[in-house]
Amino acid sequence: MPSPALSAALTEIDTVFDGFASPDETGCGLCHLPEETAYLRTPNTQVPLDVLQRYTFEVPDHFDDHAAAMRRLLPQGARALADGSLHGLGYGCHGLIRAGWRSWPAEQAAAIDAFLRAWWQDALTDPEPPHPIDQVFATCATIADTVTPFLDGWVEGPVGAAHLAHCADVWLYDLLSDCSPFSWWYRDSEETAVADLRTWLVRHGSGRLRALGESGLAIRAELLAVPYDECWDHPYWAGASATD
Repeated sequence: MPSPALSAALTEIDTVFDGFASPDETGCGLCHLPEETAYLRTPNTQVPLDVLQRYTFEVPDHFDDHAAAMRRLLPQGARALADGSLHGLGYGCHGLIRAGWRSWPAEQAAAIDAFLRAWWQDALTDPEPPHPIDQVFATCATIADTVTPFLDGWVEGPVGAAHLAHCADVWLYDLLSDCSPFSWWYRDSEETAVADLRTWLVRHGSGRLRALGESGLAIRAELLAVPYDECWDHPYWAGASATD
């Protein structure tokens, strides 16, 4: 069951985006059946889950009005993200990443922002969220175009700590190689986001990992602050294969 904050955010999405459609949508005749495209032109009807999934992760140039299509799908799509029925996180680019939603009317942008924050907090306090926690973080961050609110909102406690250990293990492989851990970041802000993630892991994540007993992850997080060549000369690596 979603948290009260997530339930409220989903209700606000329902209210703000109620009745939206893309009335002149013709879709892609090669990829979409006419009856599938008809859902985008028709408000207040339930979209089959497989159609919702395809449209959510479809590239923008397959729509006449991509932003309108995303607005049409948002009430059902947000709930499918929250309950885990929408698959594909980590394997495709969520449509909101490239829909320019921050330029939408303030009420619409605020509803999306509130949903992302509430969904993240709900997943972060769930020992077994419907989606892997690193994929929830990546989806929220890439849609929001920033990692900051999701890192700042990382709750303390055993569940949040376990999720941090999982995410750090996923992220550090790329970060220590000077690569981005995000597969679907399409804007120039990715470099800033990666730098912010590195800084947070050094300043905050490493201490939490050490307190959790994850000394190997803590050391690797601290090595993000060390110049690249010096990092790989660190004594940690000599024993890492035997201890990790």
